Amino acid sequence: MLLDGEEWRAYSRDFKRSAFRMEVHQTYTMPAEAETVRAFLAGEPRPDGFNARWHGLIRGHTSAGRTMTRAKIVRRPLTDYSRYLFEWGIPGNVAAGEDYRIVDLTDTPNPGLPEQDFWLFDETTVVHLNYRADGTQINRELIQNPDIDKYLAWRDLALESAVPFSVHRA
Repeated sequence: MLLDGEEWRAYSRDFKRSAFRMEVHQTYTMPAEAETVRAFLAGEPRPDGFNARWHGLIRGHTSAGRTMTRAKIVRRPLTDYSRYLFEWGIPGNVAAGEDYRIVDLTDTPNPGLPEQDFWLFDETTVVHLNYRADGTQINRELIQNPDIDKYLAWRDLALESAVPFSVHRA
């Protein structure tokens, strides 16, 4: 089942305990980010209030005792998009309360992590984020009857293989 609009937003807004995101691509080509990526690459300062709505969502969840965790696979040299995330995106997410971790596979073989982006909500619901090779999102797909144990194992393996963003950045 494909998710879009309010139906999709409800998943990131209404989970009860936890949200985990596995992020595997090195470049995401998101139309809503095109202008800020361009500004970053041009050396402009980060705009005031950058990503404020998302940060408010994170703060609301964490203050209510819910967790938001992300594991991002990276390979060096970082792509322009990953540099943008590391400078403009991730620090604000972490400051808002997201547990953002980095899995650097530059000099390490993949320990068995998937090549599929996904969200895992409340350890019961899986949504695949499907992308073209250039990073353009194709769709968001609610997985019917997912093998939850497989997704939990991938989450656990990613977190075991990762370091907190602050440690990786240092």
